[in-house]
This record gives sequence, C-alpha cells and structure tokens, in this order.
Amino acid sequence: MKLNGAQIVIECLREQGVDTIFGYPGAATINIYDELYRNEDWLTHVLTSHEQGAAHAADGYARATGKVGVVLATSGPGATNLVTGIATAYMDSVPMVAITGNVTLAQLGKDSFQEVDIFGITTPVVKHNYMVKDIRELAPALREAFQIARSGRPGPVLVDIPKDITVEETEYAPHRPVFDVKRPVEHIDPVVLELIREAKKPMILAGGGVIRSGASRSLQAFAEKVQAAVACTLMGIGCMPYDHPLYTGNIGMHGSMISNISINECDLLISVGARFSDRVIGKEGSFAANARKLHFDIDPAEVNKNVLVDGHVVGDIDEILKTLLPLVEQKDNSPWLAQINELRLENSHTYDEDVLSVPTILKRIAALGSPEDIVVTDVGQHQMWTAQHYPFMKPNKFLTSGGLGTMGYGLGAAIGAQWAFRENRVVMITGDGSFRMNFNEIITAVRNKLPIKIFVMNNYALGMVRQWQNLFYDDRFSATNFDDDIDYVGFARSMGADGFVIRNVGELDDVVRQAFASPKVCVVNCIVEQGSNVYPMVPPGKAIHEAISK
Repeated sequence: MKLNGAQIVIECLREQGVDTIFGYPGAATINIYDELYRNEDWLTHVLTSHEQGAAHAADGYARATGKVGVVLATSGPGATNLVTGIATAYMDSVPMVAITGNVTLAQLGKDSFQEVDIFGITTPVVKHNYMVKDIRELAPALREAFQIARSGRPGPVLVDIPKDITVEETEYAPHRPVFDVKRPVEHIDPVVLELIREAKKPMILAGGGVIRSGASRSLQAFAEKVQAAVACTLMGIGCMPYDHPLYTGNIGMHGSMISNISINECDLLISVGARFSDRVIGKEGSFAANARKLHFDIDPAEVNKNVLVDGHVVGDIDEILKTLLPLVEQKDNSPWLAQINELRLENSHTYDEDVLSVPTILKRIAALGSPEDIVVTDVGQHQMWTAQHYPFMKPNKFLTSGGLGTMGYGLGAAIGAQWAFRENRVVMITGDGSFRMNFNEIITAVRNKLPIKIFVMNNYALGMVRQWQNLFYDDRFSATNFDDDIDYVGFARSMGADGFVIRNVGELDDVVRQAFASPKVCVVNCIVEQGSNVYPMVPPGKAIHEAISK
C-alpha cells in the first residue's frame, strides 16, 4: 500500500510497540502531528512546555520501563532544544529515538528559516543518526533507529526528516520488529576463573550496565557465591538492595568511605557494567592499586580505556553472570567480610536527626514511602545525598543524570516515569538551583494529572559549586548565593499544584504525609542550612580513599 512519509512515521511507531511519545509541534513536523491526531486512539502524545523537558521525559520513561523512549520536535530551535536531553541519554546509555523535522530538501544548506544541521550537531552524542533524503529510506531508517537504540549498549538515535519527505508517497509494507536477543557468552578466558578462585578479598564494582541488562538478581547470586563486597556507581544504585550485607554503598567522589577504602584494600576488583569514569576512580594510578582487575562489559571499547585490566569478558551482563555462576565455586571469605563490617562500623554516615538536613528529610521520605516508589533527582548536593542515604531496594527506582550531570533533568524525567507507572509514587528530589531550570514542566504534570511529589532542598544557593568555593576557594562565593526568596508554595498553587513548606523537623512527617496523600502535583519547599556540605568528598588530585570525611 502507498503511504506518505508522515503516515509511515506513525506506522513504524506502531510496529515498534510505541504507545507514548513526548514532544512539541512546529511547522516542519505539522504533517506528522496531523497523523498523530488521526491515531490518537492508540498513540498518545504528551505535550511538554519545552523540547528539553520532552527529551528528559522520554529518557525517564526509558529508564523506568526499559523500553525505548521517543521524542518528537520540529526543526531549528526545536531540534537544538533536544540536544541536552539527547546528550544526557548518551552519557548514561539510555535507549531513545529522537525524531526531528527539517526544512524541505530544496531549502537545505541555504540558511532557511529554522534550518539547522541537527545531524552534524548531534553526531558526537548519539549512537547513530540519519538524515532521510529519500522517502524510500524513511521506514528502514526508523526501524534501524529502534534496533540500534535498544541493542548492545543502549543509547539515543536521531532521525531527521525534511518536511517534503513527510508528504511524499511510497509503497509501504509492515515489518515485524527485530528485538535484540541476548546472545550466550561462548567463551570465558581461564584467567578470569583463576583470578576469581584465588581472590581472598574480592570486590565488585557494579555499574549501570547491570540495570540496563536486567541482571540485578544474577549479580546478587554471583556476589554471594564468590563472597565479594559490592560497591555501586551512581548509575548502578539499586542493583543490590541497600540492606544487603555485601553492599558497601556508592563509590567515588562522594561515595561511602566503606566503598572507597575497601577498593584500596581488595585483592581482586571485578567491574561489572561500569566504565571507570573519572568521578569513580579519582587519582589515576591510585585506584585499586593493590588489586588484580577484571572487566565485564557489553562495550569492548570500554575495556582498557580508563583502567588497564588483567582479564575481561565482553557481552550482555546478565548472560556473563549466568555463564559464570556454575563455573565458580562457593567461596568462604569470612575474614574479608569481617574487615568490611569493621569498616562499616567505623565509617557509617551519621547525621543529626533533630536538624532539618537533607539526609534527615530523605530518611523520613523513605520511611513514609514504599520500596516501589520511583525517585528522580536533579544534579548537585541533593543528588549525592540521595545516592548516599536513600535506601533503594530495587533496580530502576533511582533516575538521575550521571555522566552529563544535567541540572534541570529531574522534572522531565519524573513526568516520563510517572506517565509509565501511574500506580507508583514518583518522588522528585531537587535543589533550588536545579529546580529553577525546568520548573515550567509543572504545567505538563498538572495538565496530565501526574501527581509527582517534588521536594525542593532549598538552601538559597547553588550548593555544590558553593561547597567547592567553601573548601578550595577561601569562601569566595562567586554567583552561588541566592538573595531572592521565591514563594514556591504560591508558585505551585498558581500552577494548579499543591504547595507546602517545611522549616523544622517537627513539621517533617506531617507535611510528607499530606504531600503523599494529595492527588495533585506537590511542591514541598524544604528550608535547609545553606552551609551544609556533602561528605565524603574527594579533593582534586587525590585518591578516593583519601576523601574528606567531615
């Protein structure tokens, strides 16, 4: 049958099982939006307030569900507004397909109105991208885009479609989508098994690849069998239950001292789906200096890129661990685990529960909430406190921007997660600095009746940068202290949301309960001390076990 380009876009989305897309319309995509109108009985379009919010929503949807998130934007500024969200997804290996409109083929390269080379702009931050210049290439490009986005190491793919391609016609035949099939791991290097067998003090560094692979149960079984302590990167948080006796917490610049010291003491480090980022390893050459190292990863380009290893296995993480489990013997590393427990007693996070601090607030939110709650953060001090103190028990419950560190990520991502899981509570933890960047998306949440609970950790500052200025720049607080006093409660209510304020610990539980009970979007303004710093913190140029602990 013959279809025009706009119809082919919609039919390809149907083939791929897409039922929700996020976006913002414009002239270059108007024909696609006309087809969305005709297909609204099965395909829902979520209109955001800004294209960046749409990209983050597609990202949050993908992280929460494991599906490919889809975002649609027009040409020029619409397309460029997606770039931060695309780069965020790229750095954290999130499957996303971004569809953009462009000017007609005849107008390309002529500085036409709202023309931009989005293909060239996004090349460094996508797994692949397409500029469709022939209507016959449209369906194959879209199908490949979804396959590339979700296969191997996931990531974003962009498909740019000139406007005249959306009106041209060609023959179209439906295809059954090819979903990525996990391939078995055919070979394990004997050195891998030998190093695991010989290790007396093994430690696992678990990253986002564990969660992307759905390998949390396999990881736990593997750790228990080889008696290894488990530290998580920011992206790996939730792959081991917070209260598991082998779990030592997050690692790196603001990691737990238990993890940071243990890495320096272990004799074998097994990196599982982690990429050895600079925020994890600290001073080069001092990271796990006493340990032999193994690396399990789906991306061969990551092996020996940042840290040289003694052995590796390339493949899907879940398949690697399932292959290894029957090959390794049950070990007894009691002395090592006793050493870990001693470190746990000596270096556990402490805070004054009588003071309205961010850790206190997080502990009460968790206590009054559920393990099924999805917690989304922006970027800054509040993000690090959440990684340290919130007791995540399951994977896909902690959504945050790790690699790119995108302030303003949180609310869009929370919208995507809440859209996907209407029955789950979605809690957004943000700072006053991050919240201001994209708080226009409250309108989107209110319009769509998404009852997200937003807790603003309001210290009247850009807290993380201020912390650096405090510790390393002799308190020269340049552009980090806020002398304004935004009425977040009034703002929330003016948008159709509920607003609350917490000024002391005595109000904390009551306000959290009120927010959780409300059927509306809620903004809770938490007034916390401006000068509080996140500890531990690794100073510049230091090894992670040399972190400042208070």
